[in-house]
Amino acid sequence: MASTKKRLSSYLEGLVWVGLCALLCGFPCRAQQAPVVPTGKSALPGSAGTEASLPGQQPDPQSSGSITGKVVDQSGTTISGVVVKLKREGQTSDTETFSDDDGQFTFSNVASGSFQLTITSEGLASRDFSGTLNPGEAYHTPLIMLMIATQVTEVHVGLTVDELADVQIQEQVHQRVLGFIPNFYVSYVPNAAPLAPKHKFELAWRSATDPVTLAGVGVLAGVEQATDRWGAYGQGAQGYGKRYGATYVNIFSGTLIGGAVLPSLLKQDPRYFYKGRGSKASRLLYAVGNSFICKGDNGKWQPNYSNVMGSFAAAGLASLYYPADDRRGSSFIVSTALIRLGETSLASVLEEFVLPKLSRKGSTRAQAQP
Repeated sequence: MASTKKRLSSYLEGLVWVGLCALLCGFPCRAQQAPVVPTGKSALPGSAGTEASLPGQQPDPQSSGSITGKVVDQSGTTISGVVVKLKREGQTSDTETFSDDDGQFTFSNVASGSFQLTITSEGLASRDFSGTLNPGEAYHTPLIMLMIATQVTEVHVGLTVDELADVQIQEQVHQRVLGFIPNFYVSYVPNAAPLAPKHKFELAWRSATDPVTLAGVGVLAGVEQATDRWGAYGQGAQGYGKRYGATYVNIFSGTLIGGAVLPSLLKQDPRYFYKGRGSKASRLLYAVGNSFICKGDNGKWQPNYSNVMGSFAAAGLASLYYPADDRRGSSFIVSTALIRLGETSLASVLEEFVLPKLSRKGSTRAQAQP
């Protein structure tokens, strides 16, 4: 019995010592635990197991995106070397790039948020564009069109309307398709100065006497001889000479009457004014209708009496020198005039959609003063 009590006492004493050691050893560990944070409160810096953001945490790399765009002029031709500056809200420095040969530019690794683009090119008015870049977005700007800079007009400050028309005409007579085909009767300046009669006759004379025009008449005369059109002229050099003369007189009279005489008398502008904007359908309708609607010297649109009456007048003159056997009375005049009107409509369509990309334009492109 005594031995049993002794063993029990030893056992209890051992338990007390184990408990005391456990208490003393466990206190430092307990003291290093983080304090309990109530729900909705932020933990102390360095604590674990919380959902609060840490100070100085870096943004998600996937939040950056890109901005791309394309720059063209008012004729739709892409512009290379355009300076494009990117400015971010809250930043003092700008990021700069240049458009490539296709007129395209790109900014990569751009942080999300509001931005502003400034697009500048020498001789053209600068443009500003603003937008908002979403995280990870590849932002494509609408097509950016740069117009002729208003500063160009300052070169001509003090010029009269007649003097300004002189400058513009000198530019127009240097417009050539592919660098050599005359393209004098088109204006890329929507508010061009009205032409005086001397300007209208100058355009008609330059167009009708241009070496390329004379060469083109030679080609047409050759085709007519090969197909034996106007058979009464015969063949050989004499037949070719008659065809060449008749074809040239037809072109010269049509250009002079419809492009100079009647426009001077009726105060109408014989030029085609390039539109370059709007839907393709609206531009096509505008181009086709130019044979029947023109701009007057007063700047207002009106029926194109000059072109319609000029076409019939040139057809009437042609009936005087073309072989009688190949003429069919009044039907010849009507059909020839309608063909000419169709040709002017086709030429206007080409001026609107094709020739601006192939034509060398004047360098200064002077604007009319308001």
